[in-house]
Formats: sequence, structure tokens, C-alpha cells
Amino acid sequence: MTTPDPGLRERKKLATREALRAAALRLAVERGPDQVRVEDIAEAAGVSPRTYNNYFASREQAIVSAVTADREARIAAAVAARSPKMRLADAVTEAVVEQYTDTGDRQREALLLITTRPALRDAFLDTTAGMAPSLAAVIGERLGDAGGQTARVLAASVAVAVRIGLESWLRPGSLGAAGLVIPSGSLPDQLRAVLDPLAPAFDAAERCSGRG
Repeated sequence: MTTPDPGLRERKKLATREALRAAALRLAVERGPDQVRVEDIAEAAGVSPRTYNNYFASREQAIVSAVTADREARIAAAVAARSPKMRLADAVTEAVVEQYTDTGDRQREALLLITTRPALRDAFLDTTAGMAPSLAAVIGERLGDAGGQTARVLAASVAVAVRIGLESWLRPGSLGAAGLVIPSGSLPDQLRAVLDPLAPAFDAAERCSGRG
């Protein structure tokens, strides 16, 4: 009896996840998010509703995933790719800004939906917490403290700050249709503004590690 290739199994899981998020966004754009059921997304992706539930807890998660796919890993990778000589606070800030503002056509379609649906906005904001574990790992490597609490606290603080910045940016409008959101100002500027207060903590951590 042969054991399935772990690499092949993982590739199949990634392909299924991509098929679900693509189907969710396509159906949401075509019909409107409120007219899309989990069963519809699963059928369009060629899987069962039970399989769908192994990947996403709601239709909102699947739609939002078209914007947030793999962002946590990409932010951590972007920090790791910066020069070790670069100030850690700057490396983290620029990585976050880069990954939250570099969007393609599909992401822009999803963002347009997110600005008009409170449930999608909530699901979008909830994804910020997901960046903390991978970001903590790369911060720990920079500080020489991979398993320490400092890296985890800094990463969690970044995740909370990013959520606050996005909440400010996706501010519900006071005029127009119910639920209308008018993005407020520049998203890069919002993100830099909320991350800036964390810089002293990053600087202190680098000094304590002997790398600042």
C-alpha cells in the first residue's frame, strides 16, 4: 500500500482553496454577495459543501480570501527579504504597506464588494490577526529570539494596529445608501500612521538584542 505524496496532497489542497475563493468572488460579483450560498460556491468549484467547510467557515471568508490570500506569509517573507541593516520598524512597516496596497484586478473587485457589505468588512478586518504567527517568527529571527515573547508581542501589536488602520480607512459614510463605505484618505498613509507608535518598541527590542 502506497502513501500519498505529501507534496501532491498539499498542492491539491492549495488548488481546492484557490478554486473556492475564485468561485466565491465570481459568483458574488455576478449575483451580489447576498444571493450566493455556500452550496453554490462548492458546486462551482467542483467540491462538496462538506469539503467547502474544511476550508472556509462562511461565504464571507471565501470572498474576502480573494484579497487576503497568503498575505500573512507574504508579509513575513517581505520582512525577511529586507536587509538586516534596515531598521526593523521600517522593514515591518514597508512590508505591511506593500502587501496591503499591491492589488490586482481580482483583489480590486473584491475590495469593491467589501466596501458595500458590513459582513464582508468584518470578515476582512478579522483576517489581520492571521499575520501575527508568521510575522512573530521572522521578527524573532531578526532579534535572535525566535521563541521569545518579545517577537510575539510585537507581531500581535502590528496585527492590531493594522486592523485599526483599516477600520479608519473603511469608515462608514454618513451619506448615501445604508452600509456605504467611503475609503478615507490614503491607505499607505493610514497604515504608516498606526504603525509609527510601535517604532520605539521595535527600536528597544533591537537594542536589547544587540542588533540595533
